[in-house]
Amino acid sequence: MTDTRFHDGMNWSRSPESHNSWGNRYFIDTEFSDFHAPEVLSIAIVGENGLEFYGERTDYIEARCSDFVRAVVVPQFGRFEGRAMILDDLSQELREWVAGIPVGSKPVLCYDHAVDVDMLRFLLNGQLPNGWAFEKVSGQIDAARRAAYFLRYGGEHHALHDARANAYACGF
Repeated sequence: MTDTRFHDGMNWSRSPESHNSWGNRYFIDTEFSDFHAPEVLSIAIVGENGLEFYGERTDYIEARCSDFVRAVVVPQFGRFEGRAMILDDLSQELREWVAGIPVGSKPVLCYDHAVDVDMLRFLLNGQLPNGWAFEKVSGQIDAARRAAYFLRYGGEHHALHDARANAYACGF
């Protein structure tokens, strides 16, 4: 599902001339309960081509969340109408959205933490998307550009804002 309601962030899209041979990059971020036994709470995938997916769970158990998640992440939920749902619906919508990305465009999923890929795999019923490349970009994120994104738009530790900030800060 691509929804233009999410396009109120910075435009990190590149012209076709600036793309290298990798093809379309998609930046993922997730929010999860804690690092010891992570359970997905929300997920965002932001394409440099402007396509975006965002969804958050309504059926998580807050007691399983770390103090940090309860204090910083959970209060940011509910910002995007119609994007809060139970886990099964989130998983289904994500599978449909990923299936809509043409493999021929050579999509590359860019992540900054391995837990994000684990959460994606969980939501896709144990399977990562066929035909996608994966690239850890944590060392390629410009911290000053990322900070500038949050200074202007806020939302740090919200999956959609974090994914947008990483896309903006990667400088591909």
